[in-house]
Amino acid sequence: MGDKIVNSRALDRCFAPVAQRDATVLILGSLPGRKSLQLQQYYAHPQNAFWKIVAGLFGAASSLPYPRRLKLLTANKIALWDVLAAAERPGSLDSSIVPDSAVPNDFAEFFRGHQRIRRVYFNGQKAEGLFRRRVLPALGQEFAGIHFECLPSTSPAHAGMTFAKKLDRWARIKETTR
Repeated sequence: MGDKIVNSRALDRCFAPVAQRDATVLILGSLPGRKSLQLQQYYAHPQNAFWKIVAGLFGAASSLPYPRRLKLLTANKIALWDVLAAAERPGSLDSSIVPDSAVPNDFAEFFRGHQRIRRVYFNGQKAEGLFRRRVLPALGQEFAGIHFECLPSTSPAHAGMTFAKKLDRWARIKETTR
């Protein structure tokens, strides 16, 4: 099966979810940026604060190798994924996602396979908006018990908030994984 072509450009695709069956929290981004796609790692841009925030929340070194970073999440019952399975996005900015090309992931299937998830945190407003428009209307009552909350984007493009304030807001995740 070939990639869907939009305006003669192949769609960018998300990574597989990082999730164990016992996950209670899901963190959602929009779609991997250029550096993440190049390195095949979530939040690979060196200026993205995501891994620094995760390290700060759970008392780990921010220099952990990528596989250990993922293990830190799963050990704390946190899953990681993106709202979109694919989309055209020239560049890395969320604002560059071509709306008509966006294809959401199958969250009904994901939630059925991860039935302990009760909280979903969005990494920024774009991820939240995409989910609320493209996913939530189709989920139905089966998943009504899941709480959704938007957190400040960890992207370097969201420079209007200090790291300390972002870390403080993201502490909500640690509070809900206890």
